[in-house]
Formats: sequence, C-alpha cells, structure tokens
Amino acid sequence: MIRDPAAAPAAPIRWLDEVPDRWAKERPEAVALACAAGRFTWRDLVAARDGFARRLEALGVRAGDRVMVVGENCPAMVMLVFAVTRLRAWVVNVNARLSGRELDVIREHSGARRVLFLLDDSPEAAAHAARLRATGLDATSWGAMAISPPADAAAEPVTGDPQDDVAALLYTTGTTGSPKGVMLTHANLLFIARNSGQLRRIVPEDRVYGLLPVSHVYGLASVALGTLLAGGAVCTQPRFAPAASAAFIRHERLTVCQGVPAMYAKLLEHLKGRGENAFGASALRFLYAGGSPLVPALKREVEAFFGVRLHNGYGLTEASPTLTQTRHDSPRDDCSVGPAIPGVSLRIVDRGGRDLPDGEIGELWARGPNVMKGYYRDPAATAAAIHPGGWLATGDLARREPEGAIHIEGRLKELIIRGGFNVLPLEVESVLNAHPAVTQSAVVGRPANGDEEVVAFVELAPGATVAPAELLEFAARALAPYKRPCEVIVLPALPAATSGKVLKAKLAQLARETARKPGTDLEFRARSTTGG
Repeated sequence: MIRDPAAAPAAPIRWLDEVPDRWAKERPEAVALACAAGRFTWRDLVAARDGFARRLEALGVRAGDRVMVVGENCPAMVMLVFAVTRLRAWVVNVNARLSGRELDVIREHSGARRVLFLLDDSPEAAAHAARLRATGLDATSWGAMAISPPADAAAEPVTGDPQDDVAALLYTTGTTGSPKGVMLTHANLLFIARNSGQLRRIVPEDRVYGLLPVSHVYGLASVALGTLLAGGAVCTQPRFAPAASAAFIRHERLTVCQGVPAMYAKLLEHLKGRGENAFGASALRFLYAGGSPLVPALKREVEAFFGVRLHNGYGLTEASPTLTQTRHDSPRDDCSVGPAIPGVSLRIVDRGGRDLPDGEIGELWARGPNVMKGYYRDPAATAAAIHPGGWLATGDLARREPEGAIHIEGRLKELIIRGGFNVLPLEVESVLNAHPAVTQSAVVGRPANGDEEVVAFVELAPGATVAPAELLEFAARALAPYKRPCEVIVLPALPAATSGKVLKAKLAQLARETARKPGTDLEFRARSTTGG
C-alpha cells in the first residue's frame, strides 16, 4: 500500500522514494527537473510521484513486482523511479534504443509485471509499445506514455529493510552472452547518492546536466539521485549530439557536467571546428568523466578549453556504481581515478586473491555499503563475483599509489598476452588517442597461431584523412615491439552502448572476422610490415 507522505521522516532518508520530500517542504516552487520542453518543481515531483504510484497500484502493481520503464532521458523517467519504488516495487529502466530482441530478453528475465513506455522524443519507444500492444495512458504534463498488458509475474519477497529490499534492477551491457540483472537496494543507491552530492559539492542552486542515461547506473545514482538528494536541479536531454549539447549547456546555464570521455572528445571537435578556442559564457564549475578510461591528452584539452578541472572516477554497475573519485581540493594532473570514496575499502590482489604491494598491478576488489545484493536469478554468478567477507571482484586491473590514488590499467578479461608478454589495451589506446587525427580508439586481442595479435580500431576526427599505416608508424615510435598493433582498422564510429561505453566484445568479434577474410571486409585498414 502507498504510505502517507506526512509519515516519511525528514531525516535520515532510508527509502529511495523519500528523496524529494525534504525539498518539496523547504523549496516547493524551486525547479527539481527540467528539459527543453518544460520545468517541474519539487511540488510537481512529489504530486506526480504519489499520483503515478496510485495509478500503478490500481493497474495491479504490487510490492516486489518489477516495472520496466522504456524511454530516453526525460523528467518522467526520473519521476517514475520514485513512483515505482513508492510501492516497494523494483524499477527496471531500459533505454528505448535497444533492439526488440534485447528488450525482450530483459523483459522476460526480469519478469516485469508491467512495462511503461515514454513516447515523447523517442520513436523507438513508440515502436516497442506498438509491438508489445501497449495502450495509451491518460495524457499528463509529464508526457505521452503507454503501458503493456499485465504479465503473470510473481512478486519477490519484501522485508521492510532498505538494506535488503531491491529498488532498481539494472542490466549490464555484458561482455559475453546475455546481460546480467544487477539488484541494487535502496541502501545501495542512497549511499552513492549521498557520496555523489557531497563529493561534487552540490547545492540547491546547482543545475546539473542530465544527459547520461538514467537506464545506466551512472546516470541514475550519481547524476540524478545524487543531485536531487542535495537539492539541485537535473536538466535532462534525451540524446547526445555535439551541437545540441553545447547549446543546452549554455542556454540552461548548467553548473555541473558529467559525461563519458567520448562525449568530451566530440564536444571539443564540434566547438573547435566552429573556430572556438574556449567555452565562453559558461556557468560550469565542475566537470567529471567516468564510464570509460580517460587519457591524458583529452584531459589536458578539456581543461584548457573549458577553463575548469576535469575530475575523474571509477565504478561499475555492481557497486552502484562509484568506488573512487578525485577530490575538489586535490585535483590531479594525471588520469588517476582518485582514492576510494568515503565508506569504501579497496584491495589489489593477484590471481590467487593475495594482496599486492602498492605500485603492482592486480585485480581491484572492493567492499562497502554500495556493493550489489547480487545478480537476479543467478546465484552462481553472484558467488563468483562476491568473495567471502563481502569483497566484490571488479574484473578490472589497477595499481595503487602509496597515498591511496588508484590507476585503472584495463580489464582483466581484455588483457592481451603476446609472445608471453602482457599488453594492456589502455596503454596502446592512450598512445593512439594522442594522435591529432584520432577521436578515440579501442584495442583488442585476436588469436593467431597459438598467440595473440594486438588489433586497434580507431575513430577519426571529422575531416581527418590520416592513413592507417601512418597510425601504425605513430604507435611504433612510442611502444615496445610486443605492444605495437599488428593492424589498425578505421571505422566511421566505434560501436558503443547508450552510456557511451565502447563495446569491445563487438570489436573483438569483428577483428576475428576480418582476419578470416583479409582485404575484403574493411577498406580502411593497414597491417604492420615490421612484425612488431
């Protein structure tokens, strides 16, 4: 049953749906959510949360049910997180740009009782709604919506404990096979929201860029929930396009911008292509990169162009997501992801789970209140990921400096072993990304006669005409022979998830396919003739 809003405690907040209550009382007419189409106050947000919770309850949604929300970033997607969790149901946010097959896999695995489709600004959501025979909901100021017929789904148990009850079920992009459903509790997400607001020093006057997908944990927990918990406004935009994003940041006078490195790279390309040498007339005070590795050349360019520090951090869906972050009062000139956030413990271990000394590279393990409850309906995968003592094995390679700063060196599964030597793809990518014609690159391993080859995919800056052979020579000047790519393949754009993360599994498959059909699949490619 829906609880009386007056019964919600002012502090501390224990349940996700309580996030808007404080500010609805203290600043009811201040803007909480905004987009190009309109503004919603804290009073609007609380009224919509309660109204949509009642509507969902009338449509048969119960505590422990899963409710999928299919759309792209908009105020309604954020509001529905609070409406669904108000019922103690689980919200399953899904980006509408997934294919029908991908969406159906998540719908079936999650056992969603209902699926909501947010139709404004998303023809893909409308197509999914039509395919699944969804019916329209009464029009509201929050935009056009449709809802699927009810599914015969069993509700999960509800304990009444925010540390145990799931708030969000988020699906990873997955490196192999089907994506995993990560169960994040109310306590998991609120822990990160509090840390995010404090580390970014969010205040009620802040206007934060809500571009990162709310269907991804970074956009949900750090950007949306962290901002709202601290009283700031989230200004959403459904998709990234360099021209539109630059205009939105300026027009909305945004003060905080969080994005993936590829977003910053493409913003720079666009703005410099227009002849701009600095991002003038800006209210920005805080820039942050996450979601994929940041390389030194891009960090320097962004800081010089925007005139503020570009902070860095690291996390993963299973940790809700943040584990480390650089600090306002100690910005870094390198690409360290900073020390552990308050309340999180880290270890660097070898393949046997033994701790390594500072400076040595090993797998990063983490423990804290943000570690997931587990993978939904997959106890074996949960047991493999979470070791005794509550330590989450991240699958990422890292090293630690004596003062605690962490450097991410790559994915354990992406480590390339060539001639008996370890090759870290991130090191090779950093070299290629330093070439002025390259926007971003991705390096993968390819089996070859019992060994592995280093294959590099690159995306060029608009108008760039550099030959792949030149990129091979450029890399060879900076890398040991065993680290040098044997092949460079230029693509119009690297395949990426909706979060902006490059999908290396697709590139590894492409690398294998092109090896089987040399000279016939891709025009823009070059192989090393040095055997390096």
